[in-house]
Amino acid sequence: MSDDGSNHEMTFWDHLEVLRNMLLRVAIVIAALMIAVFFAKDFIFGSVIFSPASSDFCLYHWLCSLGDVLGMPQFCPESFKIEIININLSAQFFTHMSTSFWLGLILTFPYFLYEIWKFICPALYKKEKRYIRIAFGFGGILFFMGVLLGYFVIFPLTLKFLGTYQVTETVVNQISLSSYISTFTSLILLMGVIFEIPMVALVLSKLGIIRRPFLRKYRKYAVICSLILSAIITPSGDAFTMLMVALPLVLLYEFSILVVKK
Repeated sequence: MSDDGSNHEMTFWDHLEVLRNMLLRVAIVIAALMIAVFFAKDFIFGSVIFSPASSDFCLYHWLCSLGDVLGMPQFCPESFKIEIININLSAQFFTHMSTSFWLGLILTFPYFLYEIWKFICPALYKKEKRYIRIAFGFGGILFFMGVLLGYFVIFPLTLKFLGTYQVTETVVNQISLSSYISTFTSLILLMGVIFEIPMVALVLSKLGIIRRPFLRKYRKYAVICSLILSAIITPSGDAFTMLMVALPLVLLYEFSILVVKK
């Protein structure tokens, strides 16, 4: 059946044309959001991206408040401000461009899921359409949950640990702009993608590919794979960041067990 609801079968070239149009629409949305982010430079960089680089960031205020409630002042980090430097002439401009693209891509992700849903919808049965539509909508919410967790928790803690760690006081940390931005965009996007695990599990479950006993059987292997995967994909390669990424992976696997069919 064609994507417009008619009864004639679509050829390979018809499907290719639909796919091309879908990718074109997604590219237009990414470009529009990239331009919006580009012109919001002062807010994006000053109030969002570089905000976690000092102890004024909201996470540290939350930790201080938690420490006061629990009577554990060690929860409150010491005052700090990470110095970010640029050593390449054109780096700031190209960093502005690349960051605008990656943030535009992140903001476009739910729309991208919607376009994928529209593309595969004609090939599904009526019952499958209902469940897959719910799963894709669920996936958009999960993606931004992962992005928010990455921004408010994972990235600030990683930055605080690595940015203030010293082998000796004689060596002063000065973080390059490219290093900061690459770690920021990688972790934020990574956490969003990681949070799609339950959505993928739900889709595969509704299609009859996996069941709950299968996921339970391979739970311990999933934990090992989570540690290996986090070691591969973490941008800094340190044990702290690896564990910070591996923990959500394990928890999301457990959540996936709950959402799939018995």
